[in-house]
Amino acid sequence: MPTTRATTAADGIEVEYERHGDGRPVVLLHGGMAPREYWQPVIPHFDEYGAVVPQRQGFGTCLDDPQETGPDEVLEREVAYVRALVDDLDVRNDEPPVLLGHSFGALTAIETARALTADGESDAIEAVVAYEPAILPEAFAEHADLADRMAARLDGGDREGAMKLYVEQVVLAGEVEDLDAWLAGWPVWPDCVDLVEEVIRMNYAVEHYELPERLDADAPALVLAGTEGPDFLRESARAVHDALPSSRFVEFDGVSHSGPSEAPERTAAEVRAFLDAR
Repeated sequence: MPTTRATTAADGIEVEYERHGDGRPVVLLHGGMAPREYWQPVIPHFDEYGAVVPQRQGFGTCLDDPQETGPDEVLEREVAYVRALVDDLDVRNDEPPVLLGHSFGALTAIETARALTADGESDAIEAVVAYEPAILPEAFAEHADLADRMAARLDGGDREGAMKLYVEQVVLAGEVEDLDAWLAGWPVWPDCVDLVEEVIRMNYAVEHYELPERLDADAPALVLAGTEGPDFLRESARAVHDALPSSRFVEFDGVSHSGPSEAPERTAAEVRAFLDAR
């Protein structure tokens, strides 16, 4: 059974997470679309590690108006939370954790590694694993307006419609004809509707993020992608791989943007091979 832990960092950030197992911590950072239950299919495949599943701020406990929160502030808040979590694991005398992020969680993991490197604390984590980081190619970002379109639906009282727009455009890449039927078979869907403000806030951050030519992160990185997800995310995953000083890139054939939960065994096997080779 998992144990629930909570602490408050020196800067007042409240950290809450579940811990599964006693091995090396692997911190699982979910994307904007799903609650932390997203990782349930993945956790059993990391039984030799100690899966750490945080409840990041805003997801389920939405903060502020999505249109009043600055894009940079959103990502800074996420990074601050993950750093506080890493600090708490260190206090508990754990080995340096691996950060495994999906989508916006992958972007957060990468930016956390950059922040730790900039502060001379790169040894606080062992590695970063990023599945299709939520980064838009420059040409795509110039015309990105998903956050505004979602906000318009939300302002009109259509919470579910706002989230359907995100699922259709990002999760499914516009390739499902009967969206309602698909959603009826997706276990996390009802809970996702409650996260609409946070997802809009996250999308504003993604649309304003600019990938530098070089990501100064000392931690080794494994970048993953799937052939069935949005083409722009596959393109960005390769760009992230090229920008990182120490990175390995793996693409899963026949897997969508929901790779970790869709193909948990393949994901865990690649992570295990990557860590064992170090």
